[in-house]
Parts: sequence; C-alpha cells; structure tokens
Amino acid sequence: MKTDTYSHLQRIVILFFGIWMMHFELVWAESGIPPLQSGQTFYVPAYSHIQHGMLDDKGRPKKIYHSSMLSVRNTDPKFPMRILSVKYYDNDGNMLQEFQEKPLLLPPMGSTDYFVDFMNRKGGTGANFLVVWKADTPINQPIMETVQVYFFGNQSLAFVSRGQAIQSHE
Repeated sequence: MKTDTYSHLQRIVILFFGIWMMHFELVWAESGIPPLQSGQTFYVPAYSHIQHGMLDDKGRPKKIYHSSMLSVRNTDPKFPMRILSVKYYDNDGNMLQEFQEKPLLLPPMGSTDYFVDFMNRKGGTGANFLVVWKADTPINQPIMETVQVYFFGNQSLAFVSRGQAIQSHE
C-alpha cells in the first residue's frame, strides 16, 4: 500500500512539474522576446522592382524599379557582433554580389547598411540578402530589414521588408 501511495504521489509531482514547465514555455513564447544567440544566418527579402498596373498587349505587367538598402542593427546594449558575410541573390538564386569582403565589427547598438543601386535591375522580384553574423557571447538577435525606395518627380514609393533568421550558428 505504501508503494502505491508513493507511486501515486510521484505521478502527481511529475504531472504538476510538466504542467508548470508547459506554462513557463508558453509565458516565454508569449513574451515575444527571442532567445539570445551567438550567431545566425538571416534571410532578408529585397526587390529590384515590383510589378503593378494592368497587363500590356503581351500579357506583362508594368514594373517600377527602385533602390534597396539593407540595414543591419545590433540590438544588444552591451556586446558587439561581427558581420561575416552579406550576399545579394537574384530571383533565380544566383549570387550577384558579396558585400562583406572581411568581417565587420558592429558595436553594441550600432548599425550599418548595404546599398543596391536603382540601376541594378538584376535582382528581380525575388531578390534577397543572406547575412551571416557571429558574437563571442550570446546576444540579442539583430534586426535586419531592407528599405526599397523609388522617387521620380512627384511620385514616390517606399516600403520595408523584415528579415528572418533561417539558421542558428552556436
């Protein structure tokens, strides 16, 4: 009988602990604060042009070409990060340019940017950047986004695309 009581008590403790852990994970997930990282690869969408308007007589939409600026921001107030690689790819997945020839140290709360000219139309609607970064200690995840801009006369267009981590480097 004592063994049954002990076994029953043990099951209750394990069940309570399991529920507590699920609650803790749920609270952490709902906080919206990503876990600290010591390195990642980020995918950041970019657009050398967007399609718009009505189709022409050949069935193609009109295009608006614009420049694209990638912004990389170290959101950690205490520790630096190193940007190891910044590659720009086209619509078909071909690498068009490597922006970072050697590692760049980004100080705490620092930022840097990379620019694709308005006349560089090779990227297409599926252009993107792959950014690889590392830190000596786990830090806040950086923010990476592109700003696409078109200005001509009194017409303008600007929009932002947010990047997303696709691989962790621990």
